[in-house]
Amino acid sequence: MVGIISRPDTQKKLEMLSADAQYDLACACSASKDEHRRRSGDGKWIYPVTLPNGGKSTLFKTLMSNVCTNDCKYCPLREQQDVQRCSLGAEETARVFLDYFKRREVFGLFLSSGVAGTADATMDRLNQVARLLRRKHSFKGYIHLKILPGASDAAIEEAVSLASAVSLNIETPGEANLAKLSSKKKYIKDIIEPIKLISRLTGRGARYERVKQTTQFIVGAAGEADAQIVKYMSGMYERLKMHRVYFSAYQKGLGEESIAGEQMTGKSQTDIFMREHRLYQVDFLLRKYAFAGKDIVFEDGGSLSLEIDPKEAWAMRHPEMFPVKVNRASRLSLLRVPGLGPVTVERILERRKQRRIRCIEDVGKFGVRLKKASRHLTF
Repeated sequence: MVGIISRPDTQKKLEMLSADAQYDLACACSASKDEHRRRSGDGKWIYPVTLPNGGKSTLFKTLMSNVCTNDCKYCPLREQQDVQRCSLGAEETARVFLDYFKRREVFGLFLSSGVAGTADATMDRLNQVARLLRRKHSFKGYIHLKILPGASDAAIEEAVSLASAVSLNIETPGEANLAKLSSKKKYIKDIIEPIKLISRLTGRGARYERVKQTTQFIVGAAGEADAQIVKYMSGMYERLKMHRVYFSAYQKGLGEESIAGEQMTGKSQTDIFMREHRLYQVDFLLRKYAFAGKDIVFEDGGSLSLEIDPKEAWAMRHPEMFPVKVNRASRLSLLRVPGLGPVTVERILERRKQRRIRCIEDVGKFGVRLKKASRHLTF
């Protein structure tokens, strides 16, 4: 039986809905410790992001409703769950966000929702908030809108026209894996085709080129292999020009315990979170280090190593590429060195224009990362 809150006030609804919004990470979360989501004193989830100028700011994030007609087995808000349900109205949502914005506590809005009724009816409520902010209140700042699986092309295009960024969660790699999680969602029709539509609407030279598209995998819920996730992730970056891919480790106890099959058996929650971390490291290799999906090294069964980061695993697989001559190597060769990141590589390229680099201390302050790098460099 579903629990209902009788006429809750806006504050109570926000406490519930902003807490429920924590399960969707396809916006501002980062792998670095200073960008993790945190809960503010009044119970709302505030999401730090890095701004284009390098500074930090925060997003206000909430669901419009935690009512949902979907049956996603990993989700604590699915239709079959006995949880307290409530919804925010469009005017109510816009008013609360603007109150935070005017107090300079947040710089933008991330708005999502459970599917209350149909996907299009719910998308209309999400779009209505954005319409109010853009047209009635002349808000020109950041709005991230969640695209719901099953939404029509028209609803999607309106969301893209109103938003700074949009996201539709891919959830899992492939139709067979999604079938383990939901009997209602259709992988190609409800997820893949809409993601492709968004890519066409926001691609280079398109009308809404300024709008960013992100997505999220629920890691471990369907018993999928890391190799499957990486294959889909690299395809989305290469062919669909996805802006970011996020990962959310499936947490036992939030959904049904048995959905991940044998692959969840014996795995601690620590291992599952480490797996999420390794996938974020792969994501950085693909986006920042010029790696391709075929470069990623997997163990038997298609798993990433939990003990060795994926860049070091590649280096161990390719000893013929090392040591790298620090004074002569290309930028791409230096980026393949474990312990060297894009900032350090750019520093090396600049310094060797001025003088020969003779030791690792010439690169920067000697620490754990440069100690690792020194084993793969020659001066």
